[in-house]
Amino acid sequence: MSIDKLRLLLLFVVFVLVQVLLLDRIHLFHCATPLLYVYFVVMFHRGYPRWASMLWGFVMGLTIDMFANTPGVASASMTLVAFIQPSLLELFLPRDAEENIKSSAKTLGTWNFSILSALLVLTYCLIFFALETFSFFNGLYWLQCAGASALLTFGLIMALESLRR
Repeated sequence: MSIDKLRLLLLFVVFVLVQVLLLDRIHLFHCATPLLYVYFVVMFHRGYPRWASMLWGFVMGLTIDMFANTPGVASASMTLVAFIQPSLLELFLPRDAEENIKSSAKTLGTWNFSILSALLVLTYCLIFFALETFSFFNGLYWLQCAGASALLTFGLIMALESLRR
């Protein structure tokens, strides 16, 4: 097993443990929950195969679903985010960027990375909470939960990214 796959597996375990043991217990104002495991998909580099990122996203979501009792919600949302991540990443890269450039604030620039991660986190949160409630009867509460969770998650991702530099 290569060192990159071992590092990815270690990150997978760390994100799952942090989410399950710590972050799932935080519910600010009864609607905002940090969903930090989305950062796992945001960090995939440019040349990473789409099928592999979708598989990692699905397995991450399925693992979170098992612990959080949200059958299929996180796995579907993570698979979608892993599917669109390479396309969005291409929009923020310079044309002459190397093939396996890492997705980080250091390589993309803070502004580009923040927009990329904000779009991915917002997409994840909108899909996650739409599937979780499975109803638009209380649309304001759905938007409140998705928006607040997206802001909280985005803040955590940017804080971790500043530590990663």
